[in-house]
Amino acid sequence: MTAPRLYLDHAATSPVRPATVAAMAGCWYGPAGNAASSHAEGRHARQLVDEAREHVAALVGALPAEVVFTAGATEASNLAVRGAAHARRAGGRHIVSTPIEHAATRRAVQALAVDGWQVRLLDVDGDGRVREDALRERFAHGTAVVSVIAGHNELGTLQPLAALADAAHAVGALLHLDAVQTAGYLDLADVPWDLLSLSAHKLGGPPGVGALLVRDLATLEPVGGQEKGYRRGTQDAPGALAFAAALAARPYDMERLADLRARLDDGVREAGGVVIGDGSPRLANIGAVALPGALSASLLVQYDLAGIAVSAGSACSSGKMK
Repeated sequence: MTAPRLYLDHAATSPVRPATVAAMAGCWYGPAGNAASSHAEGRHARQLVDEAREHVAALVGALPAEVVFTAGATEASNLAVRGAAHARRAGGRHIVSTPIEHAATRRAVQALAVDGWQVRLLDVDGDGRVREDALRERFAHGTAVVSVIAGHNELGTLQPLAALADAAHAVGALLHLDAVQTAGYLDLADVPWDLLSLSAHKLGGPPGVGALLVRDLATLEPVGGQEKGYRRGTQDAPGALAFAAALAARPYDMERLADLRARLDDGVREAGGVVIGDGSPRLANIGAVALPGALSASLLVQYDLAGIAVSAGSACSSGKMK
């Protein structure tokens, strides 16, 4: 009898929930219609998208009108960073971020740097948390966007979100949070963000579906098309419904997750390993460890053969051992 595998790579992608599949199937097998069409079938599709928008907004204490559905968090973060920067370029051409962002945000910031924007990367400590002294130095006037990953996708480290918001807003900048790993695990309703990136497939939804939440749509440069003119392409009604269904089915026992992670941390230390980030607040659902003297590539093969799925880094850096 084959032993069951242990899947510990939800930060890369989470298995699709049955409720998600059911929601998509219901849309596929129901009345076909483009949400942009004015006939009955189109109005029905638009109603489904609007209902999904309400569910997604409720997750972070936002308004339905603030939700822009995207084809994943990469598009959402690019729309946030580049769209907000271009909309506010007359006020200055400065961007603030960190050196440990997800590749989607990092590349968007790099593209702006190529276009002549001045980029400041905030120093982080050994846990991956923005250093206090980096926040004491006032951001440059003319800063358009401060873009930071709220909860790190590899380390689980939580950033000082309130302090970052205060620093950004003090110079009139917008605060964009990559909340892909954080939403659903941490209450963000009281965080004064301006732009928030979300992804469905980290919460049991399908890959290729995401959302950008925007407090004020006037802060983005429109590109024309659907979703209030902020993205091109036909609205994905099944994807939006699946996203909403995944959120509705998402309740996690955070105390149990924290206990499991604590047990794992203790075991790693007892074996002579190092727990990364345990000196800072962390998400309960993500853990990072180092085993001195062991090559990550070799360990991954051994774990996989033993029926345990883990990763040496984020999926966006697959194949890279830096």
